[in-house]
Amino acid sequence: MLFSMENDAMLIDDREDLIAVLRMRFGDIPGKMIEEIYEIQDMSTLQRLILAAANASSWKVFLEEFQAGTQSFRLVGEDFNPLANILNGRDGDIDKAE
Repeated sequence: MLFSMENDAMLIDDREDLIAVLRMRFGDIPGKMIEEIYEIQDMSTLQRLILAAANASSWKVFLEEFQAGTQSFRLVGEDFNPLANILNGRDGDIDKAE
């Protein structure tokens, strides 16, 4: 039972970390996205999404990774260069990427 409680606490921490990284990178995020994050029960998926959130070049790129499901792990190339938008003069704002 203790392992289950520790695992639940780590899932909660990872969810909160993902939301925090998304807010730092992209500002306010849709409530629906927060609900979907709280439905994730797999720690590996949450950790992959934290990496994607930290490194995605835009909100659109993060959304593609988020919607790819558990089979995805392709965090390579310019899509996952957090400086790509700055270098290319583009804005990664949520409102513009939806």
